[in-house]
Amino acid sequence: MSVETGPQTVEALEDMLATIEAKLGDLLLESRIAHGELTIVVPASRIVEVLTWLRDEPAMLFSELVDLCGVDWPEREQRFDVVYHLLSLHHNQRLRVKVRTDEHTPVPSVTAVYPTAGWFEREAWDMFGILFSDHPDLRRILTDYGFEGHPLRKDFPLTGYVEVRYDDDQKRVVYEPVKLRQDFRNFDFLSPWEGLQGFLPGDEKATS
Repeated sequence: MSVETGPQTVEALEDMLATIEAKLGDLLLESRIAHGELTIVVPASRIVEVLTWLRDEPAMLFSELVDLCGVDWPEREQRFDVVYHLLSLHHNQRLRVKVRTDEHTPVPSVTAVYPTAGWFEREAWDMFGILFSDHPDLRRILTDYGFEGHPLRKDFPLTGYVEVRYDDDQKRVVYEPVKLRQDFRNFDFLSPWEGLQGFLPGDEKATS
């Protein structure tokens, strides 16, 4: 008796995983079934081959790339996951595929397999700085062309590096280094009732 997990059952996921294991062999680095979803990890260098098979294999038919995104794990040597969310309308199944890479090693673009990956990969480059080889137009898509850094990296400063304003004298938008309008305050983490010495202004009213 299978356990229901929404549209996919554990039994169906295990059957799908068995088919994937038989085909990919050593290319399947990791696999996990959790929360009614199957996740597999494959080498980044073979992602085009793997996704092509998942799209064309009659037992798979993952013809839809629903999403492609990045995840930053700065403590790892290969700090980035690139995550592909696939949908098979024919079999009513979903699959998550992951690859790992670092800041300097490009992941092969999958635009030849899924044309919709074009904008997704541009977003991953813009937000995380993940490189994609053979991408037809790898440039920023959400931030401006003069933007510095990649804002979804966990080591990106919350203030950013530059700020944008309209200069009325120059009649154009200008970029300037971030200027904090107020100095950061120093806190001693003590309760104001315990950490302060002496009286606060206005305390004299309490004794009058």
